[in-house]
Order: sequence, then structure tokens, then C-alpha cells
Amino acid sequence: MPNWQSIVDHIGEAIGEPFSPATPRSVGGGCINSAVKLQDAERTVFVKFNRAALLDMFEAESAGLDEMAATGTIRIPQPYCSGVVDGQAYLAMEYLELGRSGSEGAALAGRQLAEMHRTVQPEFGWWRDNTIGSTFQSNTPDESWPLFWQRRRLSFQLELAGRNGQGGALQRMGERLLLACPALLDHSPKASLLHGDLWGGNLAYDLQGNPVIFDPAVYFGDREADLAMTELFGGFGGDFYAAYHEAWPLDPGYSTRKTLYNLYHILNHLNLFGGGYLGQASGMMERLLAELG
Repeated sequence: MPNWQSIVDHIGEAIGEPFSPATPRSVGGGCINSAVKLQDAERTVFVKFNRAALLDMFEAESAGLDEMAATGTIRIPQPYCSGVVDGQAYLAMEYLELGRSGSEGAALAGRQLAEMHRTVQPEFGWWRDNTIGSTFQSNTPDESWPLFWQRRRLSFQLELAGRNGQGGALQRMGERLLLACPALLDHSPKASLLHGDLWGGNLAYDLQGNPVIFDPAVYFGDREADLAMTELFGGFGGDFYAAYHEAWPLDPGYSTRKTLYNLYHILNHLNLFGGGYLGQASGMMERLLAELG
């Protein structure tokens, strides 16, 4: 465990007031990081940590939280500071008490996400690279969305899968899909601000029922890539999608593009967690190639 007093002092400097918490309490930090809660009489801070080499991952996450918060749309936990202590990288941020929400909260999440997606820029990508899970994610800007998705997303994951021993049919289908990206992504999307890793575990609700999103892999891209991932591991419910579609309807052909966008995440899971995702990735690629005829 790191020297907590050094982290506490850094947090106090960042927030501009004394911070004197009790002993850290362990909380769930996901499958990649460890996490604790620090609390004094005035505030509670969430701190996650990992090995020192992953400081850049935390710094990119902090920048992504700031990017989303600047839109003034959906609630984002405020990052305070990051650094390295005793061989451990850490990121300290606002701790939010979470509760439950019904259909009204889900609809609000849909509307607020659509509003966040209306924050656009001329190019696809972002000003810095980051990670998807713990996998490097390149955000080098490109004016072409099909080429960005081909070069910065699918190609990278396929090459990584090849280095991890996943060759053969997966790579052959992957080569065909890379060439087909312009045909599959021909709907001219805007470069919208995306959360980038918006599965069900990264959306919650505060005690007032307001939606909160966190753990981002931010970049500017097709908003459908965010919507697609919301459907990958169970979905966000009908009220969420109805509200989003009312605020900003999707273009025809989304059902096919959804599979292509989610393939990126399944390939990443294959690379992170092993061959249990090979069959799912192969099946998605087969469906996409069948669409091409």
C-alpha cells in the first residue's frame, strides 16, 4: 500500500483546503485497479491506484473526465489530482454516493448523453492517447471516420490479437473487414465527444436520481459507437433509448454499424482476458462479412 499521508497532502493542495481523513476504506475499483475511500468531516474522496507505469492511464482518465464535465450536460465525478507514491500510481476524485433510479432517471440519462454528443470538433480522435480498459488506445486525429476506425481501432486490436497468438481465420476475416470499413461506415457522422467505454458498469445514479458516468476512454467519434456499447452487455433499458432517439434520432443502418463498433470492444476483451471471447468475435465478423455479400 502507498504512503497515504503523501496522497492526502496532495489532495489537500489540489482542493485548496485542509483534508484530514480517517483510515482509508477499501471499495470496489473494478477489474483493473484497486480503490479506497478517504473521508473527513467535510468531504469524501475516491482514490484508485495501480502500478507506477500506469500513471499516464490515470492522467488521461482525468483529462477525459474534465473534457466531459466541461459540456455541462451529464454529471461527472470531479478529478482532483494524480501522481506516484511508493511505486503506486493513483488518481483521486470526487466520491459520489450512488443510489437507484427508475424510468425518469434512465430517460434523463438518454437526453443528457445526446446533449453531450452534440459537442463536436472538426476531426475524429482526441488531443491525447488514452486506454480502453488497460489497453493502449490511439487517438491520433483523422478527418475520415472510416479511416480512423480502420487504423486507430480495428487494425490495432487485430494486430495485438495476432501477437497474442490469435491468427488464422480471425486475421483473414479481419483483413476483409478493414478493407470494408469505408463501405460499412458511409453515413458521414459528426465527430462527437464520446465517453468511449459506456457499458452498464460505467453509468450510475446519485442519491437524487441524476445520472453519472465515469471511467471514460474519451475521444471524438461517431456517437453511435457510444450507443452501440451501451447495448453490448445487457443494455440500458427502453426509457434510455427512447429518450435518446427522441433527442437525436440515429441514421439508417445503425444495426450493422453497431456490430462493427462493438467488435472493437470484444477484440479488446479477447486481448485482455483470453480465448473465451474468440467465438463471439468470430461470429460478429462473420455477420458483418455476410452483410457485404
